[in-house]
Amino acid sequence: MNPIWIIFIGIALLSYIVQANLNSKFKKFSKIPLANGMTGRDVAEKMLQAHGIHDVKVTCVEGHLTDHYNPADHTVNLSRDVYSSCSVAAAAVAAHECGHAVQHATAYGPLKMRSALVPAVSFASKWVSWILLAGIMVVERFPGLLLFGIFLFATTTLFSFITLPVEINASQRALAWLDRSGITSSYNHRDAESALRSAAYTYVVAALSSLATLVYYVMIYMGRRD
Repeated sequence: MNPIWIIFIGIALLSYIVQANLNSKFKKFSKIPLANGMTGRDVAEKMLQAHGIHDVKVTCVEGHLTDHYNPADHTVNLSRDVYSSCSVAAAAVAAHECGHAVQHATAYGPLKMRSALVPAVSFASKWVSWILLAGIMVVERFPGLLLFGIFLFATTTLFSFITLPVEINASQRALAWLDRSGITSSYNHRDAESALRSAAYTYVVAALSSLATLVYYVMIYMGRRD
């Protein structure tokens, strides 16, 4: 079997394990209540206020683990399970998303880099699959088309790797504030840390998967000479 396919299979299995672990941790820690009874929304609003951020709104969105910060409209969007829950998991996720808001407010370097790449990544995500497919079909006659597709895909891979420090830093900010503010205690702070670490692993796997795929397309391009 081609080594690249072994890598793809390995990453696919790792992705499944990491996602299953994340769901298991979130389910487990969602059953551990905060002593102060604060919901995810309460935690988010308190963290924003603590950092002097008053132009960001906390909203509720549908879906499971669909929580995200939107810098375009200054909103921290929490899934219903996080928004109204008073669990350790909800506090950790809410604080993490507010960590992105703090990054935005303080002009955190990697976040600025990721935001600058968004237009290019949006374009690449829309067209890269078609361009790569067409490039592979005509690689012998028009190798430049596949090379262009590889360039577009490389943009999305770069985006995946820049996302890593952004996500890790947001979790570090969240955990530091949760501990400092007393939202979590010595009994459950490690649970919040474990939940965010599990979420971070999903971004690591996604970046590795993107890199492996990029290498695969490069190998196809280089192999046209054989």
